[in-house]
Amino acid sequence: MKKIALLSATIATLGLATAAQAEYTGPGAGTPAPSTVAAVLSEGHDDQDVTLRGHLVEKVGKEKYIFADDSGKIRVDIDHDDFPNAAVDEKTMIEITGEIEKDFMESPEIDVDKLTIVK
Repeated sequence: MKKIALLSATIATLGLATAAQAEYTGPGAGTPAPSTVAAVLSEGHDDQDVTLRGHLVEKVGKEKYIFADDSGKIRVDIDHDDFPNAAVDEKTMIEITGEIEKDFMESPEIDVDKLTIVK
């Protein structure tokens, strides 16, 4: 009886191990998120999560800014509540985390969820 229980436990464990290794491998799987403005503009897709490092170089609307890194510039939407409790200017190195927004007939922008000052 102990052999049957041990065999059942071994089979169950093997089944779980096999299931844990299965994953989606189709289109879009394994595609790394863009990490530069140039990559966002050329390869990014709507609703894709991104994290970028650079600077806010200009305010162009109520919650709209131009973000720049060494590869280019892109418009970002940052809610007032998402700013840290510190001054941020065009010289402040920041990291933004958000989502690419590609609306019809508009250039892509980043909807920022988190802004962190990089020290």
